[in-house]
Amino acid sequence: MMQNFSKAMPIQVVLADDHDLVRSGIKALLATVEGVQVIAEARNGQELLALLDSIKPDVVMTDISMPGMDGITAIGEIHARHPDVRVIVLSMYDTVDFVKRAVANGACGYLMKDAPPFELEQALRSVMATGSYFSAAVAQRLLQPSEPTVDDELTQRQVEILTLIAQGKSAKEIAYELGLSPKTVDVHRARIMERLRLNDIASLTRYAVRKGLVKA
Repeated sequence: MMQNFSKAMPIQVVLADDHDLVRSGIKALLATVEGVQVIAEARNGQELLALLDSIKPDVVMTDISMPGMDGITAIGEIHARHPDVRVIVLSMYDTVDFVKRAVANGACGYLMKDAPPFELEQALRSVMATGSYFSAAVAQRLLQPSEPTVDDELTQRQVEILTLIAQGKSAKEIAYELGLSPKTVDVHRARIMERLRLNDIASLTRYAVRKGLVKA
């Protein structure tokens, strides 16, 4: 009976990831799962939301760190516009901050990209049956106290400057991009280091990667 039901009503999935190879790999794995059908793919949050205006999947599986509109923002928009669509995060990040932000925005599942392939099916089945899925490792993260978010620690302007610093841009390049003087950028950088209690550019870059401002 269960097999006939899954064939008659497949779980329809939309995948969102900015890496074509990663997306293709996940799609290939899902193609081996009975009763699951990938009906569309997106490279970023904007594409994902545009797709959901015309199709109604059962589940969205999305990365968090994508160019343009990131996965966290997209999850919040999906939750507001399409509350019936279940969202599972597929991410390489498992910090408390990331997991809790995803859940707060409406994600009902969270899966690491290095999870064993069988866990993809497990997550889909669980989300459809119970409304949620979190691996043991991710569930532990949810029980941990949250560390401060980047917005708690820095102003919006400082976040912008930190992101550009972590992308390897010079004070002169940052000043030109943001319409500031190089001296102002240097002052902001000094304040960022003071606030975060970090002493060099390498440490700032590691912080930016950990907080998802840039990719490693």
